[in-house]
Amino acid sequence: MKERDYDEWLNIKTGGDHRGFNKSFHYHRYEATPYPALELLFARYPLTSSDHIVDFGCGKGRLNFYIHHHFQSFVVGVEMNETLYQEAIENQASYLKKNKTGKDKIQFHCCLAEKYEITPLDNRFYFFNPFTVPIFWKIINNILVSVENNKREIDIILYYPSEDYIYFLENHTIFELIEEVQLPGLYEHNPNERFLIYRLSY
Repeated sequence: MKERDYDEWLNIKTGGDHRGFNKSFHYHRYEATPYPALELLFARYPLTSSDHIVDFGCGKGRLNFYIHHHFQSFVVGVEMNETLYQEAIENQASYLKKNKTGKDKIQFHCCLAEKYEITPLDNRFYFFNPFTVPIFWKIINNILVSVENNKREIDIILYYPSEDYIYFLENHTIFELIEEVQLPGLYEHNPNERFLIYRLSY
């Protein structure tokens, strides 16, 4: 299924990118995870309706709507760019016209990623290389503080992972790699075309 067709199926508009200026060089431009990549990931890594997924740098909300449609999970999108956030809200209204069950399970927050307050139920965290490693470090620290107060299974999902993210997780945290999902036909030419899933090791 083509990107546009998938968007139409979900009744949303998440294509293209966003080349506007960000408030900080720490934040990268918006680009949605390709739908074929999401299909490969979640064929290997299914979620449940009780999972709470947070997408940092969610843009227009593609991942959130895809996950809710397939798994009925709770999804939160965190986006600092007000224009993209507004597009996510518009997509939410459009999506809910066809998917009534998502009303209480889909949320978006317009704030800096490191300012998002991790809830005691958030347990899956998604990153498509949205910002530099200092911001990533702050968010991982926020997650670990939350876990200290509310023990639970925690996974970090990286798409197109930067070497800085990988180095930090593997050398400065107790997260362990549990799954690698390579994208056939792409990974052979670009080793970044993969997902890495890390789980907190107690």
